[in-house]
Amino acid sequence: MLTVDFGRFPVGPGDRVLDLGCGAGRHAFEVLRRGARVVALDTDEGELRQVAAMFAAMHEAREVPAGGSACAAVGDATAMPFPDGCFDRVIAAEVLEHIPADQAAMNELARVLRPGGVAAITVPAWLPERICWRLSDDYHNVPGGHLRIFTRRELEAKLTRAGLSVGGHHHAHALHAPYWWLKCAVGVHDDDHPLARAYHRLLVWEIMKRPASMRLADRALNPLIGKSVVVYAAKPAVAGAAVREAAQRDGTDHGSAGLDTSQSARAAEPAQPEEAHAAA
Repeated sequence: MLTVDFGRFPVGPGDRVLDLGCGAGRHAFEVLRRGARVVALDTDEGELRQVAAMFAAMHEAREVPAGGSACAAVGDATAMPFPDGCFDRVIAAEVLEHIPADQAAMNELARVLRPGGVAAITVPAWLPERICWRLSDDYHNVPGGHLRIFTRRELEAKLTRAGLSVGGHHHAHALHAPYWWLKCAVGVHDDDHPLARAYHRLLVWEIMKRPASMRLADRALNPLIGKSVVVYAAKPAVAGAAVREAAQRDGTDHGSAGLDTSQSARAAEPAQPEEAHAAA
């Protein structure tokens, strides 16, 4: 189940992609299938071992296009072990609400993204999350749980403060919001409750079968009760813009005279963390 819309967030062969706070790796697996060079970063070594095992299984099953590569790395979102501007794309899906120093994490996200690169950031949407918090303390008040509820405007303001240019946004997973409200009402950890089990079976069926009626319902309800909000943001290509502006002033700009900022930015490769940081 993907939260990021890859129609709005294109990833292609050879793109260097960071999945920040990758968790179980759902987005990392998708970009690897698209031929990207992906680094899955998280603090949970147990989850990273499973992610690394899935990467290996995907290669063995020949699901990875030529040139695609992946590694799983242990790291702190507020102090990442990568040089400046080394990723073309960064995904941060459902992670910022867990980090005490969320602005520091967004600053780091912007640092490792190359000029002209794009990030997709997802957090729980305000209204569905507020209802969950009202219904159950156990939903969020646990070690590693949700520390804050973002409004979209707050998230966009913090991304702007980090130096990113905020673009479009959308909501996702509306059909999952009632499931979590139900779980909060009957007991977050009560997986055997009949109502919770019935709704879970419905969601599994929807994910597996993708019936048109459910897709339409999800799309219609997303703006109202989408469980997640997704914001897309770009790092301005400052250096390239400055060169073009100077060229225009002195009359030497001829279609950027062959200058390709997106290619020149590719000179810095991401550190390969398999040795020092990889989760075996």
